[in-house]
Amino acid sequence: MTFDNLAHDLKAGAAPDTVLTREFLANQHAADIAAFLRENEAEIDWKVLDLIDLPRQAEVLGYLDRDLQVELAKSAPRARLAAIITEMDSDDRADLFNALSEEEQEALLPALAQAEREDIRRLASYEEGTAGSIMTSDYAVLTPEITARQALDKLRLEAPDKETIYRAYVIDPDRRLVGSVRLQDLILVSPSTRIEKMMERNTLAVRVDEDQEEVAAKIARYDRLALPVIDADNRIVGIVTHDDALDVITQEATEDFHKSGSVRGLGESVKQARIFSLYRARVFWLVLLVFGNIFSGAGIAHFEDTISVHLALLFFLPLLIASGGNAGAQSATLMVRAIATGDVRMRDWGRMLGRETLVAILLGLTMSVAIWGIGLWRGGTDIAAVVASAMIVIVLAGALIGMTLPFILTRVKLDPATASGPLVTSICDIVGVMIYFSIARAVLF
Repeated sequence: MTFDNLAHDLKAGAAPDTVLTREFLANQHAADIAAFLRENEAEIDWKVLDLIDLPRQAEVLGYLDRDLQVELAKSAPRARLAAIITEMDSDDRADLFNALSEEEQEALLPALAQAEREDIRRLASYEEGTAGSIMTSDYAVLTPEITARQALDKLRLEAPDKETIYRAYVIDPDRRLVGSVRLQDLILVSPSTRIEKMMERNTLAVRVDEDQEEVAAKIARYDRLALPVIDADNRIVGIVTHDDALDVITQEATEDFHKSGSVRGLGESVKQARIFSLYRARVFWLVLLVFGNIFSGAGIAHFEDTISVHLALLFFLPLLIASGGNAGAQSATLMVRAIATGDVRMRDWGRMLGRETLVAILLGLTMSVAIWGIGLWRGGTDIAAVVASAMIVIVLAGALIGMTLPFILTRVKLDPATASGPLVTSICDIVGVMIYFSIARAVLF
């Protein structure tokens, strides 16, 4: 059996061989089942979910996009939805709960056990984009006075209900974080060793209100499977795991890609987005850049006398302007990414400016040599000189604009990703027109 065969049978209304289908689904990874569900209607999705056990249903649901989770939640009876949500990881069910409308939330809560209700309310109360909003409450804790043998016995009992037990967190009677212990160390030490003798003190932790992007960066930097989350009183309230950090990194990278193309505030997948959402995300910058490009036209109009005498100049205008824009976009892309990863900081601006100047001059010289022959062919020595010299200056200006703009935006607390793409290109277009025709006027007149 394959997923294609299963889809064909379900869409045709035929009842698949239940035993064979259950066995097939039991051997598939939850992520693969989720990928299959994305391609079908909610009615068919529930028929597939009916063929797997409840914990597995919760696992599959956790792999689905939030929009599809909400769609399935709306089409499920309250009792069934409550049963699945109870089995979900605490952070996943809190995210799904937040995605429901207030009416749906109020209808769902009474169907949940009190422990799950309180856990959802607590996790859902944290501000979006913070460590609290992506943490889970399924973590293992130990106390300092117990032995390694007692700790292993405790972890063995709790393991099925915890997100990870590879590192357990040591707390005092007030749940303040005092250290952590690796499972590997618990196995290797003498069974009678007390936890307080072997735990790592000053455990790396993050604050509950810390930005989720910074939390993800710390998990990557320190190569941790998870980081504990603490409140203002140093009490542990949850952990952020590496898979949630990866989701954050993916989300932030997607947002940066959108911003680099002057697309803002989409907030959902392109496939699921409504027409108006796509329009709203793109129209602001497009309209703004239209008015910005008026300056390019004004620059051309200002040099009408030069253009009317030497019409050959117009032949090279798109080529030169595009070269400046491309050089600027390249520089901006490199700087935006370097700033985002922490490779480059504000204090590095002077050093980066010097390096970019040298690189841009070399690029401009190379491109001017390539264009010199075409300039001779189209307009003679004077036009070739104008075009070649303009190419050097325009590429240099474009590269410096593309490199500097992300630093400026960072300084004024704006996202530097906005600097790449259309914004840099539009600025380089305006500057390029002025440079090109100013050089032409100086040389030809």
